[in-house]
Amino acid sequence: MTSSTQRVDLLVTGARQISTMDDDGRVINDGWMAVDDGRVVGFGGATDPRPKAQEIVDASGCLVTPGLINAHQHLYQSLTRSMTPDFGGSLTSWFWTYFTMWQHMNEEAIRTSTRIGLMELALSGCTTSVDHLYIHREPGWIDAQVQEARDVGLRFTAVRGSMTLDEANGGVCPTGMAESDQFVLDESARLVHEWHDANPDSMTHIALGPSTLMSSSDAIFRDSADLALQLGVRLHTHAADDPDEERYVFERYGKRPIQVLDEFGWLRPGTWLAHVVYPNESERALLAERSVAVVHCPSAMVIDGGIPGGPAPVREMLDAGVTVAIGCDGATAADHQSIIWETKFAMLLARLRGGTTAAMTAREALSLATRGGATAIGRSGEIGQLAIGTNADFVLWRMDGVAHAGALRDPVVGLLHGGPINAWATYVGGRPIVQRGELVGVDVGAEVSRHTAAATRLQRFLND
Repeated sequence: MTSSTQRVDLLVTGARQISTMDDDGRVINDGWMAVDDGRVVGFGGATDPRPKAQEIVDASGCLVTPGLINAHQHLYQSLTRSMTPDFGGSLTSWFWTYFTMWQHMNEEAIRTSTRIGLMELALSGCTTSVDHLYIHREPGWIDAQVQEARDVGLRFTAVRGSMTLDEANGGVCPTGMAESDQFVLDESARLVHEWHDANPDSMTHIALGPSTLMSSSDAIFRDSADLALQLGVRLHTHAADDPDEERYVFERYGKRPIQVLDEFGWLRPGTWLAHVVYPNESERALLAERSVAVVHCPSAMVIDGGIPGGPAPVREMLDAGVTVAIGCDGATAADHQSIIWETKFAMLLARLRGGTTAAMTAREALSLATRGGATAIGRSGEIGQLAIGTNADFVLWRMDGVAHAGALRDPVVGLLHGGPINAWATYVGGRPIVQRGELVGVDVGAEVSRHTAAATRLQRFLND
């Protein structure tokens, strides 16, 4: 804890409320937060003595929260977003439609889509993002992503995804896009040794992630699980996300997707699964028992016409003891990369499914996007909350404008019920990425032009 005689790097003062999301759910009204050497070192109320600071951030009228965590994403998909081509409404036909463009990506496309995506996420209050890149037409694309993420300044978990089961062998992957199992394993090990940093203040994690049971071999699932244990990294994939997948998996294995992943050694601590729209009661209990986390990506479920059976059973998973996080998914599936929007939408869909506001409160939704995300990606206690010693990843939300006029009782409710809103300021390790609602040190026009050129090149291949 700081003292009034201590000098710190940064002092956030005058906040309408600091919602720490810590173990005690501490809320500080009209208070301050001290940051030094990239970490939170103190809190206080309006009348508590404050430490001296090299820099003072005026948070008057703002809600301060931990930085939001995007636990599932495909950043390259911003290159083909909002196209809504006619693909027949099934997941399989969706993939085949977009493969005609994605197979022509190059490193420049990966770099600019990574930058644009992370910038968009930072504007929405994101301080840590996962990206699951499973297309690798050239070597070095994950390396390029890590470099771009470090330049933008967000914490980054790069999932070395893969597709190894091509159409000729019954998979949902063009033959020319499939990689060999051994190459994937070798590249995964190389990336972990090159980039993975397990320190609490790490900017980069690497995880292993065969894309789906529809596009990856049995061997790569089993061997990735073994390799992840050897290297001390986590596992990530899609599961139980579409009726097409359920049918495909049952025809191939005679079992449900989560049962197959269990046989492959994936249901264990250190695994987090994207979507999980169709778990039954016993599967929810199994995920909780094995400490397997789930990432809920609400927009992607409904933007192309909805999910048979309704929204994912998030309340049921939480009640069963499953850790649930929030993800934006790919921008071709969700058309945006705003983690605060996904958090709000998760709350609304839970209430739609449950038929009551009690199905998910605003603070529960915020918890999914902070503590839930941190637990899912293996960084609990480092990020996702504001407590003494945690990384100073935090967001200032301006709550004194037109969009929140009259929202006087609980600013967290105001944040998620009101809006639309972007972050007023986003800090990672005490360093500003967004200030006064704008990206720091970024020529936005140049970045968008660069991205537009890459997207234009790619989209020309749709009808070829």
